[in-house]
Amino acid sequence: MPVTVIRNAAWIVAYDAAEDSHRYLHDGDVAFDEGGILHVGGPYEGRVDVEIDGRDRLVSPGLVNIHSHPSSEAMNKGMLDEIGSPRLGMSSLYEFMPLFRPDDAGREACVAVTYAELLKSGVTTLVDLSVAWEGWVETFAASGLRGIVAPMYRSARWYTDNGHVVEYEWEADGGRAAMDTAVATVDAAMAHPCGRLSGMIAPSQIDTCTPDLIADSFALAQERGLPFQIHAAQSVVEFNEITRRHGMTPFEWLDDLGVLKPGAIIGHGIFLNDYDHIFWPEAEDFALLQRSGAAVAHCPTVFQRRGIAMNTVGRYIRGGVPVGIGTDTYPHNMLEELRNALYLSRIMSRNPYDLRTGHIYDAATLGGARILGRDDIGRLAPGAKADLFLADLRDPAMMPVRDPLRSLIYVAAERAVRDVFVDGRHLVVDGAVPGIDLADALDRLEAAQRRAEAAFQGLDYAGRRHDEASPFVFPKG
Repeated sequence: MPVTVIRNAAWIVAYDAAEDSHRYLHDGDVAFDEGGILHVGGPYEGRVDVEIDGRDRLVSPGLVNIHSHPSSEAMNKGMLDEIGSPRLGMSSLYEFMPLFRPDDAGREACVAVTYAELLKSGVTTLVDLSVAWEGWVETFAASGLRGIVAPMYRSARWYTDNGHVVEYEWEADGGRAAMDTAVATVDAAMAHPCGRLSGMIAPSQIDTCTPDLIADSFALAQERGLPFQIHAAQSVVEFNEITRRHGMTPFEWLDDLGVLKPGAIIGHGIFLNDYDHIFWPEAEDFALLQRSGAAVAHCPTVFQRRGIAMNTVGRYIRGGVPVGIGTDTYPHNMLEELRNALYLSRIMSRNPYDLRTGHIYDAATLGGARILGRDDIGRLAPGAKADLFLADLRDPAMMPVRDPLRSLIYVAAERAVRDVFVDGRHLVVDGAVPGIDLADALDRLEAAQRRAEAAFQGLDYAGRRHDEASPFVFPKG
């Protein structure tokens, strides 16, 4: 296998086994091939087939994204940026998102755009939470990403016919056929010859799944040694629905089902009983979560659009809750997601020390890897997978460079990312993604968005046009 060496890298974010964290190295080499990382730090004196000048580069482990929806979210740009449902806790989940959706061609364009954007922001491992679709596994494999296929399924769909009450339409089989399809998709991913795909068991949301479907899904994940993820504690509507049905908070109910355990990932996990929007004083959700060993997928951007933020991700991390980072929505920019997590945690706590840059960077690398049961990604160390990215220290947004990760996360983000490797394969080359025709995908996504606009009024209970539900910033003349 060809050996690539990044020679004399100015800064390397290297794994420190003694501290089980990262540390900076200066002016060292990083060598790797498709089999993994061969050398980190100091001169590399082995065989070299490709040499990269690292004198103006930061070398970082690839980012691990544990929660994303590539098959739909990219098309929502410009539509869902500043709308929520005032009578449904300001969430857009129930009234608007079901009405603005891509068709089959639009979904394929969404996926291509999202995979490219994620790669360009340094993501090398992605959990793709989508409803199973024809061609998904092959498309994911072709992207070059290290992928976890997480087909979502549920027992009911939600809807509203008045804008203030959420209703549920339940499937006669409780979602079992959809679960079977999801499991078959996971099997296909794990059998794919690329060797980079694995699977996750992912019932969609706690309020759209029967108790048996949730419990059986978690049991299957445990039996097969796969991670499990479910959306929970993600809205006031859901909190109220679960307490109405069961007399317990969402976390209490998951615990009662035997699901709130190590191996479970809670998508979002924001609305605990002590959250300001909630009045359920007798529960102890945070302590329950701490004791459980369950993890949380934190995706701040999608919630900040609705005026919502976790209270606080700094508290969760300091409290020992395993936290990973995801890009639930557009922009699919992992580095900006880290920035938003940092700022929102400090705003909610009114304390700049509530969350430090190293904590959130760990969550996006080592933390996400551990949550997925991996010790070979999210780190630069001999024997780990050759998943890494290079940022340009001479990019204007990176300069002056006192601390490169701060410059990257707080200022430059994806603008400074020049090269990304997964399994030693060069997927982002000088800021471009040669394996994905992004310009074509964006044109197709644009056309799909126009089709979704045309269909919007026929799906809305109130018969609104898309530009009435989400008016343009200024009137169109």
